[in-house]
Amino acid sequence: MAMNLHGTCVAIEGNGVLLRGAPGSGKSDLALRLIDQYADAILVADDRVDIVVRKGLLYASPPPNIAGKLEVRGVGIVHVSFRPEAPLRLLVDLVGLEQIQRMPEPEQEEISGVLLPRVRLAPFTPSAPAILRQAVKLSGVQENPP
Repeated sequence: MAMNLHGTCVAIEGNGVLLRGAPGSGKSDLALRLIDQYADAILVADDRVDIVVRKGLLYASPPPNIAGKLEVRGVGIVHVSFRPEAPLRLLVDLVGLEQIQRMPEPEQEEISGVLLPRVRLAPFTPSAPAILRQAVKLSGVQENPP
């Protein structure tokens, strides 16, 4: 049975990254910058993300009514390429810059019995997309998973 979470999911090298934060925290903005700047980044879902557990892994997908849609603040809803499903590999909590530690200890969070690495990121810093890509690499995710 799928659960539906508030957030935005982008696949980077096939790995699902769930961006979480309050409304207006920059989830869609960061997703747009990622998919605009990096050929290996593609939207999975914006605003709402369906999550299922299969064989001990979490998989993210868009609810059918919003598949391929991304909210661009000040412009409206735009249609973008999307991936229908991605294995969820990293949780990213979007926070203010003052809430970011210089050298944080590794964090994890359990969702439906699956433990995932979690990082905090200030989404509106110019380097946020590059920092996120480094976090994906450091989290030990697979390149181009199934």
